[in-house]
Amino acid sequence: MALKKPESMEECVYYTKRSIDKGNVTAWVFKEKCEKCGKGLMSKPKDPKTGKPKIRATEYVCEECGFSIPKKEYEESLTANIEYTCPYCSYSGEKQVPFKRKKIKGADALVFECDNCGKKILITKKMK
Repeated sequence: MALKKPESMEECVYYTKRSIDKGNVTAWVFKEKCEKCGKGLMSKPKDPKTGKPKIRATEYVCEECGFSIPKKEYEESLTANIEYTCPYCSYSGEKQVPFKRKKIKGADALVFECDNCGKKILITKKMK
């Protein structure tokens, strides 16, 4: 199963490329089409002054029809695409998992298991 890779960041809700010990992970989540009109992509609302997306927005809005959906509800319906090299067994693989973050030691993390050794691999949210 070859995962479709994004051609630009405009297609993604989330994208990260990380090194984890002896392994590495690339994860991305594509924007979904609007469930109401089916034409536009759901994205964060844009700031009218700058034209850039509002980073702390609590909802996603359709670019075509203006339909909005709460951030948490929308993000939990998405699928994360992951390309990884396991830090434990050096196995390289691809995986699709639901884009739901879990609290691990106080930080939000996307958790998935290696297809070869079955150990959990965490993609923690970057903290500032």
